[in-house]
Amino acid sequence: MDISAAEVGCAAAVSTQPAVVDPNGSEILVRSLQAEGVKFLWGYPGGAVLYIYDALYKQETIQHVLVRHEQAAVHAADGYARATGDVGVALVTSGPGVTNAVTGIATAYMDSIPMVIITGQVPTAAIGLDAFQECDTVGITRPIVKHNFLVKDVRDLAPTIKKAFHIARSGRPGPVVVDIPKDVSLKTAPFEYPERVDMRSYNPVRKGHSGQIRKAVQLLLAASRPYIYTGGGVILGDASAQLRELVDLLGFPCTNTLMGLGAVAASHPSFLGMLGMHGTYEANMTMQHCDVLLAVGARFDDRVIGNPKHFAQVARKIIHVDIDPSSISKRVKVDVPIVGDVKEVLTELISQLREAKARPGSPALQAWWKQIDEWRGRECLKYRPSDEVIKPQMVVETLRRLTEGTDAYVTSDVGQHQMWAAQYYGFEEPRRWINSGGLGTMGVGLPYAMGIKLAKPESEVFCITGEGSIQMCIQELSTCLQYQTPVKVIALNNRYLGMVRQWQQLDYGGRYSHSYMDALPDFVKLAEAYGHIGLKIERPADVEPALKEAIRLKDRTVFLDVRTDPTENVWPMVQAGKGITEMLLGSEDL
Repeated sequence: MDISAAEVGCAAAVSTQPAVVDPNGSEILVRSLQAEGVKFLWGYPGGAVLYIYDALYKQETIQHVLVRHEQAAVHAADGYARATGDVGVALVTSGPGVTNAVTGIATAYMDSIPMVIITGQVPTAAIGLDAFQECDTVGITRPIVKHNFLVKDVRDLAPTIKKAFHIARSGRPGPVVVDIPKDVSLKTAPFEYPERVDMRSYNPVRKGHSGQIRKAVQLLLAASRPYIYTGGGVILGDASAQLRELVDLLGFPCTNTLMGLGAVAASHPSFLGMLGMHGTYEANMTMQHCDVLLAVGARFDDRVIGNPKHFAQVARKIIHVDIDPSSISKRVKVDVPIVGDVKEVLTELISQLREAKARPGSPALQAWWKQIDEWRGRECLKYRPSDEVIKPQMVVETLRRLTEGTDAYVTSDVGQHQMWAAQYYGFEEPRRWINSGGLGTMGVGLPYAMGIKLAKPESEVFCITGEGSIQMCIQELSTCLQYQTPVKVIALNNRYLGMVRQWQQLDYGGRYSHSYMDALPDFVKLAEAYGHIGLKIERPADVEPALKEAIRLKDRTVFLDVRTDPTENVWPMVQAGKGITEMLLGSEDL
């Protein structure tokens, strides 16, 4: 049988074409992240993840940000997730890379932040043999993640990434760790990213029970002293619009937890301020004396209600809406539990209220507001201004005034400066206050700001910090320069670990054990050494000009070393073990 020259040529061409090569585990990982729409990845390389870094080198759609410490990688991804609502992604190597990341993972877990943390691991054959830079990642992180995976077969990698993102962002969000051994990142397999994920054991409830919502409506309409108490769940569930509609519809007083600030505008007449340990007098008194309490996306934690026995002294009906059934009746007995997505539950609640057409009893509600206005009359956040020393409250108030009407983000660390920022800034929109609530992590402020600025380059990002907190992750000033994320650092420098000093003053007889900063660096020179602008502010009159200058310098990171009054305390304050109405309103109450 004769073969034509054309057929011979075609056959030769086919035989010389390279065979399709399957991608390796690292390339599968990168393609999976691309399929999830990941734009930014914060990380730090090491031996166990070098194949992954090689795959990142060969692509252009995901921007990798090289931090200076693994803790900051997770914090930056966390800040990005808080500000955008997207899943934050971090990448660290095995052993010390993982253990350095633990603080960041625990921070995200306590505040229910959607994250995927990819960790390198020693080769599968070496696991359990005390290999170089080995640690039990799954074991170490188990208590501080929503879920974790150890990928032992490269064919499982793509489906595992799909599951990780699904778990991280659905239900009650949280961090998910994916541990990838080095040999898995090298082995090859066909790439097929699943379109949907089916997990028999994980099916979070979204829609609230209509009968329970009906009970809630009846209680709310019959209430004489109602109160709406909301937390971070409203922010995470993007339900601020529904909450605002509900508050306007009912005309009830409303409060936010530290994590919920911005869900209702601070300027709204129904908003009583933050409640809890350093909450306002009116917010705490209303919480204690209400007869019907609607709790949405909040968990009645120890910093909010103080002593549970004291809280239980007043008979009240409690409606608790949360997507996580384990959060309901965890610390206080609840009368009407509603499990479901807060946005969907609030939407149905509003719908049923409109259908009912009835409104809460006017005379009783008016009397309740009269009582609340009396509590407001205490002016618990009033402080004594000074022309000689800088009051930290004044710094925050000035910043608020200068940024009014702009799309500004404020991050913070933990301590006195955090509380002053929460009390005096007044957040009008959700996702503008970025802060570690549940874990109370020092050092988060700067990496948070860095992550937000990358996501929101047109917005101003301010980090209100303290001289103690900023030194936990100060090396990230280097990252800010490299990746051109010009943030404004406002260090309220009182030369003390302020909140520790405050507690030592009140509860430990003024014995200031290791709370004084005796050898602080020159922050101005340090900022300049990192390639930024440093300003020292020592007089109250210089605060506003310095803040204006920092805002003017759009393309530069500016570090403001603001020397504040070292004796100033955060008021009001509920001491540990006390009830939320047993507040100290100032030094005169001591």
